[in-house]
Amino acid sequence: MSKRALITGILGQDGSYLAELLLSKGYQVFGMVRRTTQPHHENIRAIHEKISLIPGDLIDITSLVHVLERSQPDEIYNLAAQSHVGLSFSHPQLTAQVNGLGVQRLLEALRLVGLSQSRFYQASTSEMYGNNGHRMQHEYTPFMPVSPYATAKVFAHHTVRNYREMGMWACSGILFNHESPRRSLDFVTRKISDGVARIALGLIHTIELGNLEAQRDWGYAPEYVEAMWRMLQGEQPRDYVIATGEMHSVADFVQEAFSIVGLEPHAHIVHSAQYSRSVDVQQLCGDSLIAQSELEWAPTVRFYGLVKRMVEADMLRLQGETHGVCV
Repeated sequence: MSKRALITGILGQDGSYLAELLLSKGYQVFGMVRRTTQPHHENIRAIHEKISLIPGDLIDITSLVHVLERSQPDEIYNLAAQSHVGLSFSHPQLTAQVNGLGVQRLLEALRLVGLSQSRFYQASTSEMYGNNGHRMQHEYTPFMPVSPYATAKVFAHHTVRNYREMGMWACSGILFNHESPRRSLDFVTRKISDGVARIALGLIHTIELGNLEAQRDWGYAPEYVEAMWRMLQGEQPRDYVIATGEMHSVADFVQEAFSIVGLEPHAHIVHSAQYSRSVDVQQLCGDSLIAQSELEWAPTVRFYGLVKRMVEADMLRLQGETHGVCV
């Protein structure tokens, strides 16, 4: 009998790649989607007929119980979140409700439905480390969150640990930044790749950006969802850092993206204060040696290959749109 998996946040970048991975492994895949939003199904267009979508919301435990009763999952991947760090400053209570208490509601719903032995994955984040002064962050580096988003994620991370200590099979993946052509356009990496493609095609002339000096550890999303799956196949639950171990600045991302289309960025980048945060994490770089050893996982797509994939995908999409073709 095939395994059953529930993915919250299935319409997003990670959720869609994970759904594809699980289908390739013979899983029955269920996805939780919010009824209150107009769902954007573009990321799951190719697999829409192969998965089952169930309405639910992390702020409503009754709906979570319903989702779990319908899906009866062997594995739960909680990828749903208010995922924008910047937005969390203007919507701190919503962020706390979804990213923090929402995880507690889902874990409690698992207990109430009698599925406490199902395997649970929580999407933690490198943003939890904040400006902690460590050159590289690993599983034992202290958290020092500097945003409502990161603070809520720390709450969720420790909540998962609490339920694990009470006997639930629950783990968290502390994933560092991971991108792809499916990344939302309001994330800086995709804003850059899309903007560069538009400039190369003569559609716009400039891109407005905030802090170019922030440095991040960027990986490729399809490889990171493979790590999520591997975590739930282990004998014992534990938390893992997933990262490339390489750090690059936003300015590096800009430079590489423009070089792919044969342009220089200087005349095309405009600094805008509206995209700068009063408090920002300056450097994040992950040490994933434990994951590489215990999960036999390692990244293969590095920074320059990632940027190239994103810019070329946006070029192809925009060329198709320009010629009236859906890409």
